[in-house]
Amino acid sequence: MTRDLVREYLSYCRVEKGLSANSVSAYENDLTRLKDWAGAKGLDLLTLTRRDLREWLIDLSGEKLSENSKRRLVSSVRGFYKFLMFDGHVTANPAEDLVSPQKGVYLPRFLNRSEIEILLEAPDISTETGLRDRAILELMYASGLRVSEAANLKLKDVDLDAGILTTTGKGNKTRRVPVGSCAVEWVNSYLALRRRKENSEVHNLFVTPSGRPVTRQVIYDAITEYAAQKGLTGVTPHTLRHSFATHLVQNDADIRSVQQMLGHADISTTQIYTHITNTQLRKTYERFHPRSGRKEP
Repeated sequence: MTRDLVREYLSYCRVEKGLSANSVSAYENDLTRLKDWAGAKGLDLLTLTRRDLREWLIDLSGEKLSENSKRRLVSSVRGFYKFLMFDGHVTANPAEDLVSPQKGVYLPRFLNRSEIEILLEAPDISTETGLRDRAILELMYASGLRVSEAANLKLKDVDLDAGILTTTGKGNKTRRVPVGSCAVEWVNSYLALRRRKENSEVHNLFVTPSGRPVTRQVIYDAITEYAAQKGLTGVTPHTLRHSFATHLVQNDADIRSVQQMLGHADISTTQIYTHITNTQLRKTYERFHPRSGRKEP
C-alpha cells in the first residue's frame, strides 16, 4: 500500500507539478531511503511520527551525504506527507515542522545514553579532583552548559533546593536552567568537600585543589582525557551540551523549550527564541531529560 502511494505521489510530481524526470527520480530515491530506514525499525511510512522523523534526521547526520542532498531529502519527505494529508491518507502531518539541515552547518558529535553513562562514571570520585569533575560532568549534561558557563558559575548562581541555576551565556544573555536531581546530588557531594577550604575571595562554584577557580581549559582537558580513557573519540565539552539537547529532542521535547534552556535565539533555522516560564521549563525538563529524577544506586 505504501509503495503505491509513493508512486502516486511521484506521478503527481511529474504530471501536476511538472517536475523533471531527474527531480522525480531523486524524490523516488529519497523516499526509498526513508522507507528502508523505517522498514529496518519495523515501521511503516503511513504511521511514522514526528519523533520518528527527528530520529531519522539524527541518523541521517552521520551519513556521508552532501548538505544539498540532506536538504532535498527533507523536502521530499515534507512534500510526500503534505500529499498524503491532502488525499486523506493520514490525519496529521509528522513532517510539518521538519527542519532542513542548513548549508555549511554540521551536527556536532553527541553521545548516546550508554556512552553518557560511561563518561559520567569515568572520574575517580575517591579523590577531590575526581569528585569535582564528576559534579562538573553531571551539571553540564544536566543543564546543557557551555564550558565557559560551567567555569564561570558562582556559588550564588546555583539554587540546589529549587533545582535551578542562573548562567550568563553568549551576548551577555542571562538564562535560568533546570538542574536534575542526579546533578544536584553530585554537586552537593562536591560542595561538602569544597566548603572545607572556603576562600572568601573565590566565589566560583568549581575550584582547583588549591582553592582557585577552575578555568575552561581545565574543564576541557579533563573531559577530553576522561573520554580518551574510555575509548570515546571526538568528545569535547560541547559534546555534553549537544547530547543534552539531542536527548531532549529525541524524547519529543518541545524545541522552543530546548532553545531556551540552551540559550539559543536560533538553534536550527531562523526560528525566534521563545520565552517560557520557569514552571513550564521545569515540567518539560522533568518529563524529557533522562537524568532529571533518577537516583544513583
